[in-house]
Amino acid sequence: MFVEQRTYTLQPGKVPEWFKVYEQEGMPVQKPTLGNMVGYFTTEFGPLNLVVHMWGYETLDDRARRRAELMAKPEWQNFVGKVRPLLVNMESRVLVPAPFSPIR
Repeated sequence: MFVEQRTYTLQPGKVPEWFKVYEQEGMPVQKPTLGNMVGYFTTEFGPLNLVVHMWGYETLDDRARRRAELMAKPEWQNFVGKVRPLLVNMESRVLVPAPFSPIR
């Protein structure tokens, strides 16, 4: 298993708006489609206005299949249209667990 970490930098003060729209419209389609939400966070110290979420996948093919399925859903596209204006930057990282990691 590996974890994809996505970090979104939002316009200042927009994290509460992101969370509200995500909880009501994004999460109901994303969570069942991607399957394994490891965590969803915001920052309190250091760089601010960040939303960080992590998803576990068995393989890169599993990730590609699930992401393609998500992108094809009209309700996801509707959500993206609502939150895109809040975004300043997006980053994605693939994290591979160390041999002693509790997430394997």
